[in-house]
Amino acid sequence: MPSLPYSGSSGHGEQRQIARNELSAYLQLYNAYSGQPMGFIGNISPLGMMMISSIPVMVEAVFDMQIRLPAQTAEAETLSFKARSHWCRPDLTPGHFDTGFSIVSNQQAFAEIARLLEHYFRFEPTDDA
Repeated sequence: MPSLPYSGSSGHGEQRQIARNELSAYLQLYNAYSGQPMGFIGNISPLGMMMISSIPVMVEAVFDMQIRLPAQTAEAETLSFKARSHWCRPDLTPGHFDTGFSIVSNQQAFAEIARLLEHYFRFEPTDDA
């Protein structure tokens, strides 16, 4: 399992079984075939994610995607997976779009990454507070 270095409802008729965790920073998503950037992860759960992109995404299409995780060594770890888009809508930021995806292949590895990211980006009170 990779490790990271230390340093509700969508309004579209879907009910999430697991609350998605907002990321405090965005991780880039890539097209697995071309290596070209597709957008950034806006939030994530073990079952899916929301991508923020500069172009709208076709709904009900399956995409071959990659996440390149920061690594403690010079080379980033890559997770490849397939994801189905369910909805796409304009983001609050002009010129950007939000797209909801469910993971359709490599679900277990994606879920592990989602849990790692949840832990990594969680802000919990310290004993000093």
